[in-house]
Amino acid sequence: MISIREVAETNAMIERENLDVRTITMGISLLDCVSPDLQELKERIRCKIYESAKDLVRTGEEISRDYGIPIVNKRISVTPIALVGGAACRTSEDFVELALMLDDVAGEVGVNFLGGFSALVSKGMTHSDELLIRAIPEALARTERVCASVNVGSTRTGINMDAVRLMGTIVKEAALQTADRDSIGATKLVVFCNAPDDNPFMAGAFHGVTEADRILNIGVSGPGVVKTALESVRGADFETLCECVKKTAFKVTRVGQLVAKEASERLGVPFGIVDLSLAPTPAIGDSVADILCEMGLESAGAPGTTAALALLNDQVKKGGIMASSYVGGLSGAFIPVSEDQGMIDAVRRGSLTIEKLEAMTCVCSVGLDMIAVPGDVKDTTIAGIIADEMAIGMINQKTTAVRIIPVIGKTVGEEASFGGLLGYAPIMPVSRFSCDEFVNRSGRIPAPVHSFKN
Repeated sequence: MISIREVAETNAMIERENLDVRTITMGISLLDCVSPDLQELKERIRCKIYESAKDLVRTGEEISRDYGIPIVNKRISVTPIALVGGAACRTSEDFVELALMLDDVAGEVGVNFLGGFSALVSKGMTHSDELLIRAIPEALARTERVCASVNVGSTRTGINMDAVRLMGTIVKEAALQTADRDSIGATKLVVFCNAPDDNPFMAGAFHGVTEADRILNIGVSGPGVVKTALESVRGADFETLCECVKKTAFKVTRVGQLVAKEASERLGVPFGIVDLSLAPTPAIGDSVADILCEMGLESAGAPGTTAALALLNDQVKKGGIMASSYVGGLSGAFIPVSEDQGMIDAVRRGSLTIEKLEAMTCVCSVGLDMIAVPGDVKDTTIAGIIADEMAIGMINQKTTAVRIIPVIGKTVGEEASFGGLLGYAPIMPVSRFSCDEFVNRSGRIPAPVHSFKN
């Protein structure tokens, strides 16, 4: 039973501490849409998505109104399009056509993002995979809602360095094709190692082939709630600090569980997972960096930052798994720069660098996220940054990702503005030393020895 005191606490979290359900994401399998004819494929996909998700936005708004819980985004993820389109798409332009259709149907049902313009190439690329990957820059430039992701590595298979090198070029091209909008195309493209099948957060969401025909995944977020809770234990020992985070994460996850069950019942779609990720926004008081400062750091990036983030991430997971039997996705703490005012301030004051962010990704939920860099950065340098982050994921058996934005025409000291939840970001410096010869080697970095667990 839920007590009156718990109801009051939840209301306070919503009203004053930025607690929200960040997203209801409906995953839709498109495997039964496959056809060798492109026009037939497009029509089958359009019908499947529309019939599955036509009531998603309305239902989310009704639940939000009935329970007083803000539900910020309603989204769709689909089976990786490289798998679905392989039989019909003979060129990259064919895949762009699919992206335009996906954008149209996403607009029809009213969602703000659709994820799954994706390829899974951790061990090798099929012809279809490569065609889709090369279509990504144009697809993102010509659509508003479509998001793309490419999984280039895993602990079980190693890192596909041919794909890493190609993605360095694709990220740069996505930036170039949207140069008139501060290279916003690159904000909708994520490169993964160990990508989860059930991630509800964009831009990396796709519907895994191991999932049911349709599924509902919920993403809950509450950095402001955690920070406020920590204010009550200033100066306390680490055990008290951990208990505070854990209890708060439990309460936040229960809100997600409530929304998930209600949405599942109303839509007649099975509930998948609750992803409890402390995903910040540019709003004041909704920052992971501020949580780290509340723990005792002068600024995010100061010595001790990685330890503080490790503590936070672990306790969030521990609290979450006690609140729901189906915690999944990424679950933990995101550290995007452009979407977190505290991170932006830390970059401005010089306490946070790309190198420090990379160290922090060893213990957080994702990786180098929403980082703006000079527009003249080389493709190979981007590939090297991706390779480093993929190696962290592969060796540590965790999900890591890179969402880096080379902002064409801008350099260190300037800012890029993306709008909405994507926020704005100061341009961060990157190493001037070359990794060309390394990333231009062909082949695969083998899986680590601890991958052999059969």
